[in-house]
Amino acid sequence: MTERFVVALVGPPFGLQGFVKVQSLSGEIQHLLKPRCFTLRQGDREQVWELEAVEPMASSLLMKFRGIDSPEAAKTLKGAEILLKREDAAPLQPGEYYIEDLKGVEVYAGTETLGTITGILEGGGGNLAELCLKTGETRLIPFRDEFLGDIDLKGRRVELLCRWILE
Repeated sequence: MTERFVVALVGPPFGLQGFVKVQSLSGEIQHLLKPRCFTLRQGDREQVWELEAVEPMASSLLMKFRGIDSPEAAKTLKGAEILLKREDAAPLQPGEYYIEDLKGVEVYAGTETLGTITGILEGGGGNLAELCLKTGETRLIPFRDEFLGDIDLKGRRVELLCRWILE
């Protein structure tokens, strides 16, 4: 399993002192208040930034990183992914999974492997699992109990209950 993964995204600058808006991917923000350093990834480039200040907002955070002291400097961080170690990520509730742990998991029906999960997307009616079939085609299936049975992260397998959803 992945030991660190994307937990939040850096948004636009806020104010004049170099703050940026940060949106948690889980909707939780408490886990982002504790660490003093964060790894930011922009494309293939990763850099560790020391957190100078953090201010919780209604559904997001304002963060200021050491050395980022103006809106112009803050703008250079926009779009960066914030990576945290597993132990610093938001705790999971029963039936919840980290997206990174689901990527690459085989999807099967009966004894046949159909493909692998390549990502989880937010849809209007809930999350969708992006499935790359063995044929190379991509399908989106609702990430819901009605369609997915046993989720075995240790065995890296997920059971598809309704094959017709792939048609």
